[in-house]
Amino acid sequence: MSGDRVPPRRVLGLAVPALGVLAAEPLYVLVDTAVVGHLGALPLAGLALGGVLLSQVAAQLTFLAYGTTSRAARLHGAGRRPEAVAEGVQATWLALGVGVLLVGLGQLFAGPLARLLAGDGEVADAAVSWIRIALFGAPFILVTLAGNGWMRGVQETARPLRYVLLGNGLSAVLCPVLVYPAGLGLEGSAMANVVAQVVSACLFFRALFAEDVALRPVPALMRAQLGLGRDLIVRSLAFQACFVSAASVAARTSIAAVGAHQVVLQLWMFLALVLDSLAIAAQAIVGAALGAGERVKARRFAWQITGYGLVFGIGLGIVFAAVAGVLPKVFTADPGVLAEIPHAWWFFVALQPVAGVVFALDGVLLGAGDAAFLRTATLLSAGIGFLPLIWASLAFGWGLVGIWTGLSLFMVLRLVTLVLRTRSEHWSVVGAVR
Repeated sequence: MSGDRVPPRRVLGLAVPALGVLAAEPLYVLVDTAVVGHLGALPLAGLALGGVLLSQVAAQLTFLAYGTTSRAARLHGAGRRPEAVAEGVQATWLALGVGVLLVGLGQLFAGPLARLLAGDGEVADAAVSWIRIALFGAPFILVTLAGNGWMRGVQETARPLRYVLLGNGLSAVLCPVLVYPAGLGLEGSAMANVVAQVVSACLFFRALFAEDVALRPVPALMRAQLGLGRDLIVRSLAFQACFVSAASVAARTSIAAVGAHQVVLQLWMFLALVLDSLAIAAQAIVGAALGAGERVKARRFAWQITGYGLVFGIGLGIVFAAVAGVLPKVFTADPGVLAEIPHAWWFFVALQPVAGVVFALDGVLLGAGDAAFLRTATLLSAGIGFLPLIWASLAFGWGLVGIWTGLSLFMVLRLVTLVLRTRSEHWSVVGAVR
């Protein structure tokens, strides 16, 4: 039925601003990588390892965005906007509490964690000098996640785009100034990172203050969010066990290998979030449809967004295949790093169509609140695919080829499980709250 098909204009109206939000942070990291990369292989390796550690802050707490979107979207679809915004208030309180705790713990354990991943030596020391500064942005990173979550849930994606672009744009200008003319080197990039997070978070605070909702903490709502968050946190832990292991194995291979892995991995993360813009649209639309009791519409849209993801992924693969000879040189002039990059590059290119479908269906199931299935499927895919090949790469000296073969198997296994789940009837449960 054509009436059950979501107009492409509506999908784009949600996805394009969400793309800007999702792309802003990794784009800033790419700028940061390019700036620090020209300091040499050692600072680039320190940034790579420090960046992996900082990314755990957001990655382990993605429920502040994705879980909040799921809950707020159902309430918004049921015509209960104030309650949808209230989900954002409680998510923001959680963000502040957890963020302050992370700053304290991070200062204590930054050194041991860096040495655990890279061993004793210059790479670990460089990473610690960066992460100790960058960690002060943790509470603000989490507030921004929560703000994006509730705004996506009420299908408002333009304001978050402005907020994130303002913060990251300011820091993209500040980063090269602090690194080079100010002479702060690697630490300057960390300071610029903190500025971005503070500016964006303050804008999200202002948005909540402007809403006609109570701002006091409500423990019952926070507990409900943590219930959904539990499955998303376990899922995120599986992702990060894989990516931290990959960074660790690359760091133990050579300085050139970890530098090359940083360049290709940041491009992978950037494109993953580009593709995830469709998933954001899927979350908002599927959640609202199920909240309004429109099960058929939600199911038809699941396959509609899958087609969009496949086409988008094929296009990105073609573009990055075409620039394979020139783009890596933007990030580093180190000959050793450039020689290692092709060992990961072609895996990165070939995986884009698979990623397009995987991230689209992730959005569908997240919008439906099907977090328990996503947790289990991710754990199985990581345990069978990614992790065994990463550690085999260390044991047998396969280097980046082995690491990226593991990522490829991980993505294919996720593709199979997501398609099978979407074909079933189990995920499309209607109602304002699942």
